[in-house]
Amino acid sequence: MQASDTFRSRRPPSPSGARQTLTTGLPSSLARFPQPRYVEEGQAYGGQMLTADEKLEAIRQGGAPSLTHGYTPSAIAGSSGGGSRLGARLGGGLAKMRSGEWKVIIAVVLVACAVRLFRLEKPTSVVFDEVHFGKFAGKYIKARYYVDVHPPLAKLLLTLAAFVRGFDGSFEFKEIGALYPSDVPYVFMRFVPAILGVLLVPATYITLRGLDCSASSSLLGSILVLFENGLITQSRHILLDSPLLFFTGLSTMFWVLFCNEDRRPVTRVPHASHGKGVVVNGPFSRIWWTYLLLTGLSLGAVVSCKWVGLFTIATVGFSTVKQLWTLLGDLNVRPGIWMRHFMARAICLIFVPAIFYMATFEIHFSILRNSGDGDAFMSSEFQHTLDGKGMSDTYSDVAVGSIISIRHVHTQGGYLHSHAHNYPGGSKQQQITLYPHIDANNNWQIVQPLDPNKKPSNDTEDPLKKLTYVTPGMMIRLQHVITKKHLHSHDMRPPVSEVEFQNEVSGYGFEGFDGDSNDNFIVELDEEGGGDDGGRKGNGKGWGGDRESGKRLRTLRSVFKLRHQLTGCYLFSHKVKLPEWGYEQQEVTCNKNPTRLNSLWFIETNENDLLPPDAPKVNYQLPGFFGKFWELQKVMWRTNAGLTSRHAYDSRPHSWPMLRRGINFWVKDHRHIYLLGNPFTWWMSTLAVALYV
Repeated sequence: MQASDTFRSRRPPSPSGARQTLTTGLPSSLARFPQPRYVEEGQAYGGQMLTADEKLEAIRQGGAPSLTHGYTPSAIAGSSGGGSRLGARLGGGLAKMRSGEWKVIIAVVLVACAVRLFRLEKPTSVVFDEVHFGKFAGKYIKARYYVDVHPPLAKLLLTLAAFVRGFDGSFEFKEIGALYPSDVPYVFMRFVPAILGVLLVPATYITLRGLDCSASSSLLGSILVLFENGLITQSRHILLDSPLLFFTGLSTMFWVLFCNEDRRPVTRVPHASHGKGVVVNGPFSRIWWTYLLLTGLSLGAVVSCKWVGLFTIATVGFSTVKQLWTLLGDLNVRPGIWMRHFMARAICLIFVPAIFYMATFEIHFSILRNSGDGDAFMSSEFQHTLDGKGMSDTYSDVAVGSIISIRHVHTQGGYLHSHAHNYPGGSKQQQITLYPHIDANNNWQIVQPLDPNKKPSNDTEDPLKKLTYVTPGMMIRLQHVITKKHLHSHDMRPPVSEVEFQNEVSGYGFEGFDGDSNDNFIVELDEEGGGDDGGRKGNGKGWGGDRESGKRLRTLRSVFKLRHQLTGCYLFSHKVKLPEWGYEQQEVTCNKNPTRLNSLWFIETNENDLLPPDAPKVNYQLPGFFGKFWELQKVMWRTNAGLTSRHAYDSRPHSWPMLRRGINFWVKDHRHIYLLGNPFTWWMSTLAVALYV
């Protein structure tokens, strides 16, 4: 065997620091794992932390840095590869943005202004949901309370624009197509969503750059947002969608920048007052805290525009859980450091958004201090916090002869009401309704019942001059103070709810006629406060800490039913409106099979000259901010859940991916405003999602 057969030539090893991998162009000797998260200034850390642009820049500078001197965060941020000083100061992975990119952003913003602000005054009439949100701005300016299913932030921004330009709230935005008067600053109100739509374009660019997309890809993304027809249409009118989308984009942008900063190793610089130095990069640095706090504020803003912003909070929440789970499994992260990460995220991403959200409602309540058309949705206690709804202390004990106002417990607490108008059908007697506002027609007087022979009870003393408390099981009549009609029911179907188990309730009687036995009702205290006997006798438990309210009828404390003596039905109301002849007030019937809540009533005001001046008086316990806040959240939820009806111009989700149907915003003089997405953007997005899946 020759020597050449056994000798194998070896290539000399590459010099230290010169060998590079095929995939990254960085030294293969740099350890990829494990990755230290906390390094001091001047210490080397693994090249795996570099973004794609940073790796490319390192190669352009002549290969990776040597192992001797390391590759520090300050070297990355301050490399001479063209990264702008502004990007380096902003942190969050923006150091790679060159100065020319900021000029591109400015150019794109100018184009967005031209697209979204051009002829913003057209059309000169109300468009789509400007009917609602313009009207709400007027209610803010007039300080009239209203209820809407959306939180108040976006509406407050629109109101601010209207207020600055001198809008007095007199224009009511009644219908789509109504011409704007010259004194309505509708153009300036449209400017708010328009400028937020403009700002969404640069936010898109920065977000994509933060996600390590190239400058070209980021520019393409911002251009797609710029020329998206649906976004343009929404941002040119007095709507809530543009503020919602802007704060959604802002939340995403700040979260991406925070995540980039969170991935950077900690860098400290010496400082006289800090022994370990000040953190300038990475977790717990000033820029790290700034982006985390801004994310929390943006999340609070997005959910304060519409509740659909909760999906944005959920997205950030899932990402946060993943981050904390990864940190928990990192052996280089001490438990104390992990707890600091947890507390920082909890404060900035939970408490800050919650405080921001509640602060918008505090502003909402402080502005809407007067009674308005939203009163009927709220509880009696809430309503009496509004100016014009407060009442003075009223007598607690209810007796025969008392002049009272009666409220329904369940359906937004309307008042038992009557007026000098008759039903057009049925008995054609006087209407009995439920009315949501304070009115003299809500007043009734408790009088003695009639016996079966249609004669008043044979009492030797005038019952109206004898103090007789109303107790469970007592039979009474209610006489309307203004019209002198008695509350009455008979075996006749109601005008709207024409079913066998419902009887009509009317006002009956005339001068010289004292009524009949169909005017008699029996008082029953509610079983939850009056005991297992159904409230007919009372057991002394009472309501609201008032034991006497379980023994006899008391103002604001006792909850009771009124059972008709002859038919056994109960005075009842539900969310059924009377037609125009009943002024769209709520129907009142006598129900033989009532649901409990819809047959419960309570007395709000009580006057009786027979009661001594020092007799006990009561009043509402007015809720504070948190009570009002929580009640309004429940009202918004119930109201939103009840919005199930469709309209002729709506668009359903199944039609969106292929743009099969849009939404008709406005039609006038053969011209249309039609909300439809950009076909190129939507079709390509649908195709991309399908291919990815």
